[in-house]
Amino acid sequence: MGFRERLFGENHRPRFTGLEILQYIGPGLLVTVGFIDPGNWASNVAAGSDYGYRLLWMVTLSTLMLIMLQHNAAHLGIATGYCLSEAAALYTPPWVARLVLGSAVLASVFTALAEILGAAIALRMLFGLPLKAGAVLVTLVVTWLLYANSYQKLERWIIGFVSLIGLSFIFELTLVRIDWAQAAVGWVTPRFPQGSLPVIMSVLGAVVMPHNLFLHSEIIQSRQWNLQDDKVIRHQLKYEFYDTLFSMIVGWGINSAMILLAATTFFSRGFNVTELEQAQNILRPMLGNGAAVVFALALLMAGLSSSVTAGMAGGSIFAGLYREPYDIHDNHSRWGVGITLFLALAIIFFVKDAFQGLVVSQMLLSVQLPITVFLQIYLTSSKRVMGRYANPPLDRLLLWLIAAVVSGLNIMLLLSYWR
Repeated sequence: MGFRERLFGENHRPRFTGLEILQYIGPGLLVTVGFIDPGNWASNVAAGSDYGYRLLWMVTLSTLMLIMLQHNAAHLGIATGYCLSEAAALYTPPWVARLVLGSAVLASVFTALAEILGAAIALRMLFGLPLKAGAVLVTLVVTWLLYANSYQKLERWIIGFVSLIGLSFIFELTLVRIDWAQAAVGWVTPRFPQGSLPVIMSVLGAVVMPHNLFLHSEIIQSRQWNLQDDKVIRHQLKYEFYDTLFSMIVGWGINSAMILLAATTFFSRGFNVTELEQAQNILRPMLGNGAAVVFALALLMAGLSSSVTAGMAGGSIFAGLYREPYDIHDNHSRWGVGITLFLALAIIFFVKDAFQGLVVSQMLLSVQLPITVFLQIYLTSSKRVMGRYANPPLDRLLLWLIAAVVSGLNIMLLLSYWR
């Protein structure tokens, strides 16, 4: 009996009650922690300190794309009972599956690199622990959390972490004066200041993360009930969308708060931030020691929780190569988790500039993202895969539009390096 059946039983059915939506909150928040991770912190601090409010639009655009993509990935999991990696292995030629899923495992590794590195930076801020020693400690803690704890316990831990991170930024924002009129314009007005494209792409890669699409299609099945019952499937699809929408809005708020804080404290005073410790050191004299400590604690929580989800995603993708669901008691899932976390740790030992390592890792994710998006569109639009739940024409149009935007931004990034 695998991960999904052990959670609820094969024929478990929901009770449709007035507060049942509360039963669905959870999978979306696990995905949310992936785009409020340390890589996002680096990208958002760079965006806010270098360009003020002008790149807030990228958080809005990325979140809108994310809502559509994450709901579509969860749609696949609910309707078929397969995660994205399993479906790729089952419904695409073997060489295509190996190529796409191999690149997705690498994306998970670079994601884990950013998460572990960010948590290690937080430990250095709080306790003066050397970066590499902190990275080893974080990797061991996260490995223990994944191998020793059930999904339900991890979900509760991560929901708690997301809540504390959100409260931390609310506290930070109460200490600064934000120009809300400029912020409102920044959220809805696309701009490309000179030299900003790498930062824009890092924000995109930090918000719309390929490993999260694989993860959501897997963990949504922690709420799976009787795939043979059309009424239950449709019911799940409706409430899953509410969970996704709520969770993505929470993520939009936290990412926006990072840029607002950086724009107000750093950009307005002409500080160019090149590392997260520098951001903390600048915050301390301006906002007080409490703000600096809260900043570091929130970064530590973000790093630990997102490292857990990156490991889960790597395990899920690797298991999918063997047409299996994620199950930490199965060797393929365990190997996938181990490869993701320990290969990321090994790369950290060769990273010379931690802050740039965070930003570049997010940019690399945005390069892999179109591959995952095209795979997802192919699978969720196929009647052979989805049956009656295949994407309708409007959804296909919106998904292809998102794929075109992501691909276009990647082409612009490559051209910017050749100029």
